[in-house]
Amino acid sequence: MGPDIDNETERELNVHIFSVSAQLVGICLTVIGLFRVVGKLRAVDSIADDLLAADAIAFLSACVVAYASLRAHSRRRRRALERVADVCFGTALLLMTVVCALITWRLV
Repeated sequence: MGPDIDNETERELNVHIFSVSAQLVGICLTVIGLFRVVGKLRAVDSIADDLLAADAIAFLSACVVAYASLRAHSRRRRRALERVADVCFGTALLLMTVVCALITWRLV
């Protein structure tokens, strides 16, 4: 009973990483567009939009790796890919927090 539950929990977590990462790529791209508009209106130059582009790539990486792990047939390969997806997702969340801090302290 234990291994099946763990396996199902890992799969559900991986599905969430896949779907949330895809959504956050879109959010990053939207905010980059908003930065461009605000930058032109207020003549503000910020590194935040560059960091958001890197963040979008990190979320996309998490999404692609999570998808690959969902498609993997080998348990060993699936677990390795899940770990990579976790690291990509965590790194992207951390970077998004840094960008939020930059936006708050620089633009507001």
